[in-house]
Amino acid sequence: MAIVEAPRLTAPPASEPRGRDTGIDLLRALCVLGVVVLHGIMVGVTVTDSGPVFANASDGAWWIVPVSWALQVMPLFFVIGGFAGFLAHRRAAERGGTAASFVAGRVHRLLRPAALSVGVVGAFLAVLGLAGVPADIVATAGYRFGQPLWFLGVFLLCQALLPALAAAHRRAPVATLSMLVLASIAVDVTRATTGVDGIGFLNLAFVWLAVQQLGFFLADGTIGRLRRRTVAITGGAALGALISTFLTGVYSPDLVANINPPTGALLLVGVVHLSAVVLLRERIARISLRPFPAAFSAFVNRRTMTVYLWHMPVLLTMAGLTALVALTTGVMPSEPGSAGWWTERPLWLATALAATALIAVLLGRFENRAAPVATTSHRRLRWAVVLGIGGVVTLLTTGTSVLTAVIAVLAFWLAVRLARGSDEPARREGIADVVRVA
Repeated sequence: MAIVEAPRLTAPPASEPRGRDTGIDLLRALCVLGVVVLHGIMVGVTVTDSGPVFANASDGAWWIVPVSWALQVMPLFFVIGGFAGFLAHRRAAERGGTAASFVAGRVHRLLRPAALSVGVVGAFLAVLGLAGVPADIVATAGYRFGQPLWFLGVFLLCQALLPALAAAHRRAPVATLSMLVLASIAVDVTRATTGVDGIGFLNLAFVWLAVQQLGFFLADGTIGRLRRRTVAITGGAALGALISTFLTGVYSPDLVANINPPTGALLLVGVVHLSAVVLLRERIARISLRPFPAAFSAFVNRRTMTVYLWHMPVLLTMAGLTALVALTTGVMPSEPGSAGWWTERPLWLATALAATALIAVLLGRFENRAAPVATTSHRRLRWAVVLGIGGVVTLLTTGTSVLTAVIAVLAFWLAVRLARGSDEPARREGIADVVRVA
């Protein structure tokens, strides 16, 4: 893992944005909202003679295709992550910060709230087991909680490599992006020809790093200098290519299916999203300044990781309560995908959003707490990132249980400790982390 020091930078060109971009902030907040809504729709609860069944309501359902086209926002989220990270890294360098302090800030802001979330869920699973809840239901709850955590590990990897990739972008932007894109395509081809689906998980790195790299072109003003017609043609061509891959069977038209493991379809979605952002940027910026969008954006952006980490426990708790009500009253929940089920979705989603927002208010301080002095040791940081990703991989591969939750929390805690500076000279100089996860 390469962590490179950025050269001292002079003032950026006029085409590059300074300070926070309220339009981009609003888009990020909408992406988080989209994730919660998508997962909320996918939660399915049924009750059979043998007990409650918690399943993915979208499995085999026709409606997931249009829903995924509307709510698969992860490519846009990583484009925004690249845009914001590139600018944050540059501003930190201008203030005398280092790549090490940048990465340490990411480790703190991502893993501290994650340790709390995983720890609480692990304790709750232990309570369920002691209360006599069947082991298979407890295991299913742990599995469903852990599924969205892939984002935590991948985003940590992308942000840890951002200083090196930003430097590569400054030297050879097209070549750097091309290598990542070609690597992701090679993974897809190898997976298709060998039939070994596990190979596709290499694209957890290549696809998302390439999409993050797209954000660099937005941040440095390259795309902003293009003619609107060129941007529109590029976005239209990417959309056409995406549709053709669906029609020819290269990729599934279900964009949720294309995320596990990631495929090249998400690269095309990222180009479509980026083109739309560029074409609509002025309008989005104006909307972002209105009172309600501005308040919504400010609320979510200060609690992005808290919302992401806690929305699934909220949904699982709601599913458990639904099953409990059915078992005690005999009133069965609507069959997932039925007309009645869809009629109930607005209230279901509103409840999930309200409960998640409440938790974000209560626990957001763990995400926003000022980070301690960052370590200057690249070796410590590399281990911090490896431990953080390792904790996530443990939860993803074996499921979230009391044991794996303890292992992951310990890994996250140790990663945060390693990212913290320990040398007294640095403390006396007051070198502090000045970046936030954007």
